[in-house]
Formats: sequence, C-alpha cells, structure tokens
Amino acid sequence: MPHTLPSGLTATAVVAASSANLGPGFDSLGLAVGLYDEIVVETTDSGLIIEVEGEGSGQVPLSPEHLVVRAIERGLAATGLRAEGLIVRCRNVIPHSRGLGSSAAAVVGGLAVVNGLAAQVNTPAMDARRLVQLSSEFEGHPDNAAAAVLGGAVVSWTEPGPDGVPSYQAASIRVHPDIHLFAAVPQVRSSTAETRAVLPEQVSHTAARFNLSRAALLVVALTERPELLMPATEDVLHQPQRAAAMPASAEYLAMLRRCGCAAVLSGAGPAVMAFSTTPELPPEVLDFGAAHGFTVEKMKIGDGVRWTSGVAARV
Repeated sequence: MPHTLPSGLTATAVVAASSANLGPGFDSLGLAVGLYDEIVVETTDSGLIIEVEGEGSGQVPLSPEHLVVRAIERGLAATGLRAEGLIVRCRNVIPHSRGLGSSAAAVVGGLAVVNGLAAQVNTPAMDARRLVQLSSEFEGHPDNAAAAVLGGAVVSWTEPGPDGVPSYQAASIRVHPDIHLFAAVPQVRSSTAETRAVLPEQVSHTAARFNLSRAALLVVALTERPELLMPATEDVLHQPQRAAAMPASAEYLAMLRRCGCAAVLSGAGPAVMAFSTTPELPPEVLDFGAAHGFTVEKMKIGDGVRWTSGVAARV
C-alpha cells in the first residue's frame, strides 16, 4: 500500500530549459540552458490548488491535467507515496511553445519535487537514471528530458525495454569552455506535434549518412574542437523541412550562419540557438533579430535539476 504523506510538508524543485537536436542530433543530442522554472509543492488534507506565475499564466489548465501535477502523481506512484491533497505553485520563466523544453522542464520538475517530499518521510529518492526514464516516458524521447535532469550537454538514446516500455538512456558530455551560447526567442509560438508532422517518414541513405557524420562531429566540436562548430551543426533531416512553417526563424538561422555563427533551430523551433567562439554576436546579427521580433540573449549552460525539502529562495 502507498504511504500517505502527512499534510504540511513542502518541497521545491528548480529545473532548466533545454535545447534539443542542436542541428544534426535529431532526438538524441540536448543541452540545458540557463533559464529556470521553480515548482513549490505543499501537501494538504484534501483537494488540489494550482497557482501559476509567469509563462503560461492564464493559459495552462489548473486541473489534474496540468503537466506538473501529472508528473508529481507519477513520481509519487514511483516512490510508493500518495498525497491526500496538494498545493502546487509554478513560477515559470521558460517560454512556452518556443522549442526550449518547457514541457520537459515541467515533467522533470514535477518528478524531482517528489524527491524533496520523499526525503521527509525517509523514502529513497529517485536517482538521475530513474528521473531520465520517467520523464522521457512523458516526452517519448530523451533529449530534452535528459538535459533537464543532468544539466550541460547530453547524448541520449533509446533501447528496447521490458513489457514494451522503451529504456531511455543518457550520458553527459563536457562542453568546451570557449563556446558561448546565445538564444534568439521570437514572440510567435509553434506546436512540436505540428512541426514534427511535416517530417517525412523515410529519408535517403545519403541524408542519413550526412547527419550521422555531422552528429558525430558535433560531439567532437562541443567537447574538444569548437572551430568545427559550423560544419558540425549542419542538418538535412529536419530543419529544411520545417523552414516553411517558421520562415522568420529559418531566415534568421541562415543569416546567423552567413555571419559565421553556428546557428540551429532549438528543438522544433521557433527559437534559434547560436554557438560562437567569440563572447559577443556581430552587431548586424543583433539588429536583424530585433527588427524581426527576436529577443536575443547570451545564455549560460544550464545546471541539472535540483530539489530541496521546504521552500527555497526564488530563482
């Protein structure tokens, strides 16, 4: 039988945004980005109260269908716990529907905050591998989820698992200190489901070979040879196909690359990520972005998810 948590327990989780694919690493490469959502949970005697500040306020459901709540319930089940009631407070900074892993952050944060509750009743926490597995089950692929759990850059993959449930795996890679990260986030939104629908079911051997070589090269570029970032971030499997659905992003990506910045779509877009070996972007790049509705910011590489018992300081 699940152990019922007493009322009055509080826990906090802080979780980073993430960028997936990074050009050629479709559904396999990911990178945590230094934008953080915070989730604070309190156990109560009954009911469910959800409060949302920042991104998604007034838009996401304030019901058991809320993604954070679903993840909390999954985490409680995984740890053999239950709660009679919950107050869930979400303080969101990560833009929604822009390709910065807001849904992965919601799931990872919801699972992780359960660890903060579990610690108060002497229940073992879910380790990083378990968090990657459970969060990836929500996502259907591990790139964003693994980056949010582990922080930094990750290579992720999927193996057949028991009972037909895939086994999701990830390994961290160290990003070279000379690499500077920039995010260009537009006001417009996109749906991952819609942008995934434009991708063909089959690709040629030539295209597959091209992306395999670039994805392998990207690991080398990220870790040891940043001067190889331009060829390493080339892609033919998903970015060209998505260009028509987000023309402003495609145009900005092309402009960045013309200026020598290794730019990629962030996940399914429409945000664009740029990797550079110089600490600032060229002025013409910033001017173009501002003129076309992009907010361009230099970003730190994000940390892995962290959780505490009690209410921590706001991010």
